[in-house]
Amino acid sequence: MRAGIVIGAAMLYIISVNSSVLSDSGGPCICENPAADDPICAANLAYNLCKNELRRDYVTSTSAISLIATFLMGLLANMPLGLAPGLGVNAFFAYSQVGFNGTGPITYGEALAAVFLEGLIFFALTVFGLRQWLARLIPRSIALAIGAGIGLFLTLIGLSSSGLGVVQGATATPLQIGGCLPQFQDPVTGICESHVLQDPKMWLGIFAGGVVTAFLLLYRVKGALLWPIFLVAICSWPRNTSVTTFPRTEIGDSNFDFFKQVVSARGFSLLGPKNVDWAGYKNGKVWIALISFLYVDLLDTTGTLVAMSKQAGLFDARDGDFEGSSVAFLVDSACISMSGLFFGSSP
Repeated sequence: MRAGIVIGAAMLYIISVNSSVLSDSGGPCICENPAADDPICAANLAYNLCKNELRRDYVTSTSAISLIATFLMGLLANMPLGLAPGLGVNAFFAYSQVGFNGTGPITYGEALAAVFLEGLIFFALTVFGLRQWLARLIPRSIALAIGAGIGLFLTLIGLSSSGLGVVQGATATPLQIGGCLPQFQDPVTGICESHVLQDPKMWLGIFAGGVVTAFLLLYRVKGALLWPIFLVAICSWPRNTSVTTFPRTEIGDSNFDFFKQVVSARGFSLLGPKNVDWAGYKNGKVWIALISFLYVDLLDTTGTLVAMSKQAGLFDARDGDFEGSSVAFLVDSACISMSGLFFGSSP
């Protein structure tokens, strides 16, 4: 029970990060009458309110597909692994393919069509045993490196604007120091122009999150990863503080009204099969996106399952495989198609 609660709490970040990343694409939201000096509607209030609703829909859809995939992995494959939409591939979906506010080479509907077909191809590869064959070909050094790489990538995500905001994208370099207050950010790109490392939210995360976690691990406190998550979350609830998640703005008020419901039976008003553009397969760029999704996922998810099964002590070094691998890969691939078709999500 404690392991399940800790894993759940450690995975909860994907709900906010995935919804934030995917809603940046604009999804099905349409920007009407963009201003001449703001062609991508970065500062358009109506468009941003629609994206805020989309983000809430993604909170529900990310939770739902994670629940389904993790439940099926335990029930059918008998593997103690939590599944959720992947980090990295969701950024590729939102920023490289659909683009920020829909400025990418393919549309949102075409990207969903690519994800759906990619899952079907994955399923076929698994049925014919090609994914298991690939798993056996992965050298031990690469499998170990994948586990370390996942940790480093999650660290970068936590340090970026999706987490602490210590680092952020830049114009002249891939990354630069961030952590400035909103008034010192570029209004369109959000890049810090000055006063870096002065955001109280960042320091709350560093000390109440990182340092407290380190001390609890040092003293071997049970649930050491769990309690700092709750601490930082609770500290961010009061509205009249410099670290609040709900600033007194129109969007902040809307988020706080939603938060006060505690529980909400929310559907997918902006998501669902209606958004999939089946005619998108006529566009050659969709096939480029599909191949990219397939290549990244083939190495990413296969390597991750091998690395995690080794961590759990379930990997058989003699066979180069783990028990239930076929069913695990089938669950993974089926949920990829499901996420694209029903939940409007990346793999």
